[in-house]
Amino acid sequence: MKNFIDIHSHILPGVDDGAAGWEMSMRMLKCAADDGISVIVLTPHDKPGHRHMPFSEMKNRMEKLQCMMEEEKIDIKLHMGREVYYRSGMLGNMEEDMTVTLAGSRYLLVEFNPLADYSYIRNGIYSLLMEGYYPVLAHVERYRNVCARKSGINDLIEMGCYMQVNAGSVTGRFGWKTRQFVKRILKCGQVHFIATDAHDLGKRAPALSDCADFISKKYGGDYCRKLFLDNPMDVIRDREIAL
Repeated sequence: MKNFIDIHSHILPGVDDGAAGWEMSMRMLKCAADDGISVIVLTPHDKPGHRHMPFSEMKNRMEKLQCMMEEEKIDIKLHMGREVYYRSGMLGNMEEDMTVTLAGSRYLLVEFNPLADYSYIRNGIYSLLMEGYYPVLAHVERYRNVCARKSGINDLIEMGCYMQVNAGSVTGRFGWKTRQFVKRILKCGQVHFIATDAHDLGKRAPALSDCADFISKKYGGDYCRKLFLDNPMDVIRDREIAL
């Protein structure tokens, strides 16, 4: 399977703790293309303590990257988004016209403090739903109090939240315990997206093919296609995914 769609990446240069410059961005994009990724949503961090760049400037950088790829014959389509860190009062400060969402859709990639209480995460997801967003919980495997709660993930899904897992967590790059947890929720059908969360060319590289091969063999080709292509395409097209 090829033509993967990656909805979570930090490839936009000079914005956050991902690619530091244009050269690194291009190397990461070349890596992604060689791995079979054909569409990427750029999701720089939107969180306290990180540089805040206006959406217009980020879009300009995305368009420059797109032109640079065309010159290098790298066949990837880019879209803008953000990975939004949930915090008190954030809804009143969010920019208009869905500039924080994935590819201008209603889907919002949201992260929390890994040690946040389950009730805090649940309430945060609920507040986003009430504002009309489709929350996508970034790297769900990182939230200790969600993972430790037997019905925690299922309860969030029933509310209307989508679950994203990092490819490296599936393949074991972040430890045996994390991999076992992710395998369990995959088996239960509680994952809607697998993405790279790419920050570099090392441990967090923009690659999905090894993970996709594992998913296809372990859980079947249909589920694999949903995780890497169908569900992400519904995000790009702003279509609601059935939970």
